[in-house]
Amino acid sequence: MIRTLDKNSPTDEILQGLNDDGGVIVANLASDDVVDQVSKELRPHYDAHGTKHQDDFNGYTTLRIFAVPGVSRASLDLIAHPRVLEVADGVLDPHCDNFQLGSTTAIEIHPGEKDQVLHRDDGIYPVRIPDVEFQISALWALDDFTEENGATRLVPGSHDLRSVDNVAEHDVVQAVMPRGSVLFYMGSTIHGGGANRSDSPRSGLINTYSLGWLRQEDNQYLSISREVADSFPEHVRRLLGYQTHGQCLGTYPGDPDGYWLK
Repeated sequence: MIRTLDKNSPTDEILQGLNDDGGVIVANLASDDVVDQVSKELRPHYDAHGTKHQDDFNGYTTLRIFAVPGVSRASLDLIAHPRVLEVADGVLDPHCDNFQLGSTTAIEIHPGEKDQVLHRDDGIYPVRIPDVEFQISALWALDDFTEENGATRLVPGSHDLRSVDNVAEHDVVQAVMPRGSVLFYMGSTIHGGGANRSDSPRSGLINTYSLGWLRQEDNQYLSISREVADSFPEHVRRLLGYQTHGQCLGTYPGDPDGYWLK
């Protein structure tokens, strides 16, 4: 099973759960007000564009929105939540000068959707380095996640890099958690969306954080307009990638000292 920790649990305990099992839930970390506002801001975009990316992998009764900061200002409270950044730092900092936001995806699974194929998020990268995690994910429950409505399926311990083909159904557990909770899982952890056998949709927001020297999954600079990005707090702009990594990667000639936002 995936252990569930209290929102006041120390970051070291969260990291221990991640290292042991590849995933851990922190219950009730976000307030109802923040979750309500994010859900309100996402609703029109789900309705207008949510079916655009439906396919065999994403599902055909699931709605998705990418580049979430560009459509939901309130989502910044989740994307840049201090506890989330502490956990991401604990996983990624040993292998980079700074980490960055890799992707942001809002996902609403509707009744009738089937189990998503099990996969690893870091499969987008063509190489592996022993004992180095390329990214970590934070999945926020914007509704209660239940076994019936499609709570994310996870294979505890699968960050040991076992083959996805060797996973048996009894190895899979579901991340059942109340709205406002967050599931942390490693990029190397096998997981997938659950089948929705209920009569209501369930919505979640997945944010990935990657090593600062990797190419981001989402092109933040084109997906989110410069005008919108300029309105974000500095620490959010840094997360989006508007900073150098070390002294040489991501430099910007228009910055007088060559270390934009460093």
